Amino acid sequence: MTDKATPMTYPPLACVILAAGQGTRMKSSLPKVLHPVASFPMIRHVVKACEALAPQKVVVVVAPDMDAVQAAVTPHACAIQSQPLGTGDAVKAAREALTGFEGHVLVLFGDTPLITPASLMALRERLMQDKAALAVAGFVPADPAPYGRLVMGTNGKLQAIVEAADATPEQKAITLCNGGIMLFEATALWALLDQIGNDNAKGEYYLTDAIALANKQGLAVTTTTLDADDVRGVNTRVQLAEVDAVMQNRLRTAHMLSGVTMIDPATVTLAADTVMGQDVSIGPNVVFATGVVIEDNVEIRAFSHLDQVTVKKGAIIGPFVRLRPNSVIGEAAHIGNFVEIKNTKIAKGAKVNHLSYIGDASVGEKTNIGAGTITCNYDGFTKAHTEIGAGAFIGSNTALVAPVTIGDGAIIAAGSTITQDIPPDALAIARERQTNTEGWAGRFRALQKTKT
Repeated sequence: MTDKATPMTYPPLACVILAAGQGTRMKSSLPKVLHPVASFPMIRHVVKACEALAPQKVVVVVAPDMDAVQAAVTPHACAIQSQPLGTGDAVKAAREALTGFEGHVLVLFGDTPLITPASLMALRERLMQDKAALAVAGFVPADPAPYGRLVMGTNGKLQAIVEAADATPEQKAITLCNGGIMLFEATALWALLDQIGNDNAKGEYYLTDAIALANKQGLAVTTTTLDADDVRGVNTRVQLAEVDAVMQNRLRTAHMLSGVTMIDPATVTLAADTVMGQDVSIGPNVVFATGVVIEDNVEIRAFSHLDQVTVKKGAIIGPFVRLRPNSVIGEAAHIGNFVEIKNTKIAKGAKVNHLSYIGDASVGEKTNIGAGTITCNYDGFTKAHTEIGAGAFIGSNTALVAPVTIGDGAIIAAGSTITQDIPPDALAIARERQTNTEGWAGRFRALQKTKT
């Protein structure tokens, strides 16, 4: 008989995400937490990590007039911090939304988009294992200068967090820093918050002062060290780019481990919600915006851009293709170089191989769209639809003036401008008849010479 560890039973969880900062160093009118990482506002990554822990409640603390932030975190509750008086004051703003809650309260920041559910669970495990009232995430940065230091006692327990601006030279030599994430027993949190003062260099109420207060009251305080990337915050656009690079590398790695080939991974840009099947091949310099689904055995060649599109299995895309929102590329379809597709369904086996724009349209199975074909879908006021049947052949440099329907099996002669529906299996020619005037060119050139 083998002994098995008893599974740990966790109490209910509430998450408080601090997002009231204006982000002045971003030099932007956009609230800091709305700047995108992997095409999504950074706060959405934090919310997603919290949601993975199935909390009873998520409360986002925002400043007044941050309606856009509130919209970004819907359907979660928001609390207003009326004045920027520090992190302790910000958590107090969430108290009303958590009235009656009993369990663990996780406090984290909306500008740390690299935080993972695994790191948050590590903090919960530490709190439970050490039977503590408070757990703090620590990390060891390459440059600890700007961070609060975790001051450990001789007993190996966390004694206090000292902000960089208030640290002594001895404390500044400490390399274990505050990761900005704290987990409290709910009853301890509210009691400690009421005792925090603002006697510090900034005159603010630091949540980190809760550690020293807890120790004075004999409450158990613990810490766990997380990966430095997981707690990396964003205060400038330089840091935003650095964080996005880490996120991109994580996403690429996850896709490659799931069966995707990337010829030059560092040049591929992904969105956090990109979905790809197995045996997908991605060429260099491919960009995925939001809402992209790629099924199995798809090849996406170099310098293609995909946005809110589904590509069915076996299709070939690119190089130099732009797939715009609300498009579906069917099984084994070919979309070739310098082709733009917008709000269009391309059916199984259809081909649009060269230099074409197909917008607001449907293209039937095994239809071939010749080079230089465009759908004229916009008249300056409204968008109109082009319907192209199965097995049709659209000659090169054809203009399809919507609304228009091309029947199954129809053929359109090259260079035509189509303004009327074409029946199935019909041939359509819509261009001036060619005429040749023999000798005209020579006479023209001779005339020009006499003028000079």
